Amino acid sequence: MHDVRRCPDHGVFAAAACPDCGASGDRVLSADRRRRLSKFVSGALRHFPDDAGLSLNGAGWTGYDALVAAVTEKYEWADATALAGVVATDPKGRFERDGGRVRAAYGHSVDVSLEPTDAPVPARLYHGTAPGNVDRITAEGLRPMGRQAVHLSGSVEAARAVGERHAADPVVLVVDADAMAAEGRRITKRGRDTYTTDRVPPRYLSRR
Repeated sequence: MHDVRRCPDHGVFAAAACPDCGASGDRVLSADRRRRLSKFVSGALRHFPDDAGLSLNGAGWTGYDALVAAVTEKYEWADATALAGVVATDPKGRFERDGGRVRAAYGHSVDVSLEPTDAPVPARLYHGTAPGNVDRITAEGLRPMGRQAVHLSGSVEAARAVGERHAADPVVLVVDADAMAAEGRRITKRGRDTYTTDRVPPRYLSRR
């Protein structure tokens, strides 16, 4: 993970140099602090808003200033600039900012209702998991478990990275998204390469 840096002409970025002009810019946040702040913000917006002093509306939005207050209370080194950098440069598009409000784009365990999007869905999607889960998934399909929706990846590489959180040798399952859509099962794009759905029955799954 790169540091968050700020180019005076093009704003924040997370790379060795500004992708627009090549300037090195000024460091806003180290890679380690970026990771810690991102983890806290993800948790606060997805799982424990009350503990962070936040109030989410029915669609998961909270006031951006309230989130600034929460992160500055949590970390003495965090400020509004650091938070803006984390939100803007998240590699998976985990966060959505709309003026004076912000929310997690997906991954909630708290009760929120995210509106569907019109973004196109690939014909095939992928799900990475530990080998020990394969028999159960083959029999029961994919279910949300502790979250509100099943999360799928748009690429094999992304699915494998998700699976590696649970096992060193993850299994990647293929989801027939075209068939699901043809039978009226909604799949919605969230973030940069994440797709959500209520459930994936076994008949739409195969092992890659």
